Amino acid sequence: MEAEVLGAAERAEAGERMKIMRSAEPALFFSGKEKEAIVAAIREAEKVSSAEIHVHLTRKARPDIMAHAAQLFERLGLTRTKDRNGVLIFMGVASKRFAILGDEGIHSRVGSDFWTRIAASMSACFAEDRFADGIVEAVEAAGQALAAHFPYQRDDVNELPDEISFS
Repeated sequence: MEAEVLGAAERAEAGERMKIMRSAEPALFFSGKEKEAIVAAIREAEKVSSAEIHVHLTRKARPDIMAHAAQLFERLGLTRTKDRNGVLIFMGVASKRFAILGDEGIHSRVGSDFWTRIAASMSACFAEDRFADGIVEAVEAAGQALAAHFPYQRDDVNELPDEISFS
């Protein structure tokens, strides 16, 4: 199960050299307005899909960021979604690295290139100090793919909180 999560995004790791000119404290990294924009994007994406999208910031990602993100993916419950269609955007603000992971349900439909394109788009935004924009765009792109493959169902339940989490 965990191997599927790692395989879903192993080539999506990017941004190892992103320049962060903000607080290294995860909860203070985004302004209130930026946090609101990210949460709004998550809510909009989940209105048209039965999937779950989650954003998590940590101070420092471990050297093997994909293993760190996969462990968090499991701990947050993203592997327990009904259709295995959870997506995690994970960012280490002090370590200047990020990863995006999709569970086996979505990955089997979109493939590795999809995650690589999202990561490249995020990297471009991050290089311009547009971190919130990069995450919002990633959420929107993931949301479009999720809606195409896992459309919203009337009996859908929001399985995870939409707010950004921090550690």
